[in-house]
Amino acid sequence: MTSRPDYLPERLARISDVQAAEFVSAGLLEGNDDVPSIALNKVAETLAEDDARLELRRVRDLIDHALRRFRAERPTSADAWLAPRLHEALRLTRREAADKAFWTYMALGVAPDYVVWRHLPEPKAAGSRARVARDKFLGPHYKQSFARLWWAAELFRNGPDYEPAVVACGNQDMLNSALRLDVIDHRPTAQALVRLLERGTVRTGREVNALTPAINAAAATLMYDVVAPDVERDGEALRDWIAGAASALPAPREGLPDGPEEERVPEDAVESLVAHFEELFAAAPVRGRTSEESG
Repeated sequence: MTSRPDYLPERLARISDVQAAEFVSAGLLEGNDDVPSIALNKVAETLAEDDARLELRRVRDLIDHALRRFRAERPTSADAWLAPRLHEALRLTRREAADKAFWTYMALGVAPDYVVWRHLPEPKAAGSRARVARDKFLGPHYKQSFARLWWAAELFRNGPDYEPAVVACGNQDMLNSALRLDVIDHRPTAQALVRLLERGTVRTGREVNALTPAINAAAATLMYDVVAPDVERDGEALRDWIAGAASALPAPREGLPDGPEEERVPEDAVESLVAHFEELFAAAPVRGRTSEESG
């Protein structure tokens, strides 16, 4: 199985897809090869020396803990634990998190062993070779192993509260589907989706995969930000949170960390969308659902 990199520098870095491509070998995707970490770091671009957020050890310690904690469980179980802690440890702005080269380095330079452990599927037949999908190393934000966790925590947190992100990340179909939606950037929409999970309105993958495209399609005619307005976002809270990175303690391993002290989503906006989404779900075509179950 792919091992922890032999060489880990002090700082995080970024690496382009072109530079990274030579390190994403068939052997790595099959979990047989390691990443030549010294060679990789020779071509990677090291990030700012004076930024406490970019200390590699802060992130690698979290990943090491996740590997120990969930080693005997299904790898998917690690998502809900790691997502909020990764988000809190990095304290990125959305502009910074949109840098694909940053996440590519995270996957190849910091924790290729985690990517393989988390995403290597079971062989489909005796003697067949299972492979990690290449996009877990180099893919878009909704597929790449670490980017998807950061964005899930960012989009589903409710101000400083990461609990809604934990709920969302605990459902793989929600995590995989919702991050693709344009409307998920609307905070009341994200919280309404979590509320439907918490109440058991949607449970199975089929139900989630029927609901999310219905919500996205309805947004073309019903402007969610008008019928369920959010509060105006204040960037000061995020700036203060980022400034506090140098003195921040490591993310707690048991209780959840705190995100930036932004105002929470208005409850009336969430509930109005919950009611609307329940109507959409009742009419959505869920594979295997009978007409009686549709009500």
